[in-house]
Amino acid sequence: MSNFTTTQTGTPVSSDAHSLSTGADGAVALHDRYLVEKLAQFNRERMPERIVHAKGGGAFGEFVVTEDVSKYTRAAVFQPGTVTETVQRFSSVAGEMGSPDTWRDVRGFAMRFYTTEGNYDIVGNNTPVFFIRDGIKFPDFIHSQKRLPGSGLRDADMQWDFWTNSPESAHQVTYLMGDRGLPTSWREMPGFGSHTYQWINAAGERFWVKYHFTSNQGNSEMTGAEAEKIAGADADYYRRDLYEAIAEGNFPSWDLHVQVMPYEDAKTYRFNPFDLTKVWPHADYPLIKVGTHTLNRNPENFFAQIEQVALSPANLVPGIDASPDKMLMARIFSYPDAQRYRIGANYNQLPVNAPKAPVNNYSQDGAMRFSYNTPETPVYAPNTLGGPVADAALAGAGSWENDGALVRSAATLHSEDSDFGQAGTLYREVFDDAAKQRFLETITGAISGVKRPHIREAAIQYWTNVDAVLGEKLRLSLAQGETTANEKAEFVGVAE
Repeated sequence: MSNFTTTQTGTPVSSDAHSLSTGADGAVALHDRYLVEKLAQFNRERMPERIVHAKGGGAFGEFVVTEDVSKYTRAAVFQPGTVTETVQRFSSVAGEMGSPDTWRDVRGFAMRFYTTEGNYDIVGNNTPVFFIRDGIKFPDFIHSQKRLPGSGLRDADMQWDFWTNSPESAHQVTYLMGDRGLPTSWREMPGFGSHTYQWINAAGERFWVKYHFTSNQGNSEMTGAEAEKIAGADADYYRRDLYEAIAEGNFPSWDLHVQVMPYEDAKTYRFNPFDLTKVWPHADYPLIKVGTHTLNRNPENFFAQIEQVALSPANLVPGIDASPDKMLMARIFSYPDAQRYRIGANYNQLPVNAPKAPVNNYSQDGAMRFSYNTPETPVYAPNTLGGPVADAALAGAGSWENDGALVRSAATLHSEDSDFGQAGTLYREVFDDAAKQRFLETITGAISGVKRPHIREAAIQYWTNVDAVLGEKLRLSLAQGETTANEKAEFVGVAE
C-alpha cells in the first residue's frame, strides 16, 4: 500500500480514528505520538490574521507587455513582449477574516510579478487615493474603523470623529460612500497603485508614475440593499465569484496603464504630486498602456498560496523605486515588519513568496529556516572569499532631491493643496444625478448613527466643505430622519 497515513516525520500511523488508551474505556496515553502531534498541529492551524485587509481571496496569472515603455523604465518586467507569472490578492480593508465580502469598504488590489530581477509587488486598492497622506496617522485611522475596546462593537462616532479631524480623508471617503464602495465583484472593479513611484530608464533618466488597472469586464457596482441582502446570504460572495469564474475558464483580465510625469514637473506642479489623497488629472498626464494582466489559475491550497502570500510595497526591482510619498515610505517599513510578525522571519522562503530570481545575501538562521548558503560561502561582507558583492549599477536605484531640513509638517509648496477640492470635483463632475442621490442617502445613513451632537455637526460641515449644496441637503435629510424616528416612537407610545 503506497497511500498510507504518516506522522509529520514520515512514520506510518496505526490508526486515524482511535487514540491509544488503557483498554477501550481507559485513560488516553500521553505518549500517543500521533494524537499529540495531530492536536498540537490543529491548535496552531491559524496564524494571526492581517490587521487590515484580513478578508480576501486571490489567484495566479500572467502579465504580458504589449507596448513599449522602455524609454521610461529599464525594469525587465515592463520590456516589450515580456511575459511574467503573477499572483494577485483582493481584499476588504476594515473587516475581519469572517466579515461579509459585501460590506461597504475600500477593496484591496495587490499583485506580485515574479520577475527575472526579483519579486515586484504593486499593493494598492480599487480607488486611486487613500484616507491619509502620512503613515504616522495610519494606526489611528485603522483603530477608528475597527471596534471599541469595551463593547467590541464598531462605532460611527469614532469613525466620523477621525474623518472630520482629518480633512485630507474627504476625497477617499467620497469614493467610499459613492458607488465605488460596493463593486459587483472583484472582477468588475478597477485597481490602482495609488502611490506615486519612480521609474528609471537605461540612461538613468527619472520619471514619476502612477499605475491604473482597467477591468476588461467593465466596472459594475451594486446598491446598498443588494449588498446587504448578499451579506446575509453569502458572506464569501466575492471570493466564490472569482474562484468559480476561473474554474469555468472565464479568466478576468485588466489592462495596465501608467501616467508618467517628467521628473522636473513635480517641483512646480500646482499640487503635491506625492500626496496620496490626490489624483493627477488625465488631461495633464494621459494614460499610457503597458500591457494586460490575466488571472487564469486558482490556488491549489488557499492557506499556503493566498493566506500566506506576503505582498509588500518594499518589493521593488531595478528601474523602479519609491518617491517622496510619506505614506509609501511608511508602508515600505510597515509591511515587511507585519509579515515577519504574522508569518515568521523567513516568510520569503515560502513557495508563494520565493522569487524566481536567484537569492544571494548574508542572511542566516531564524525560525523555519530551510534555505541556506553552502558551507564555503562566507557569512560576512566585505570578504575576499568569493561571496556576493553589491552592485549599484545593477541595482539601478532611484533618488530625489529635497531641502535637507528635518521638519514635522505637510508640504505647502504648491498652490492647489486643498483637502476638499478634488473631493468636490468628484461629487460635482463625476457623479451623475442618480449617483448624487445615492451618495446622499448613504452618508445620511452613515451619519445618522453618530450619537454625539458635536461630531454630527462636524460631519455635516465636512460635507459642506466638499460641496455647499450637498451640506445643505445632508442637514435637511438628517433632520427629516430624526423627525420620522420621533414620529415612529410617539406612535409606538400611543399604541402601547
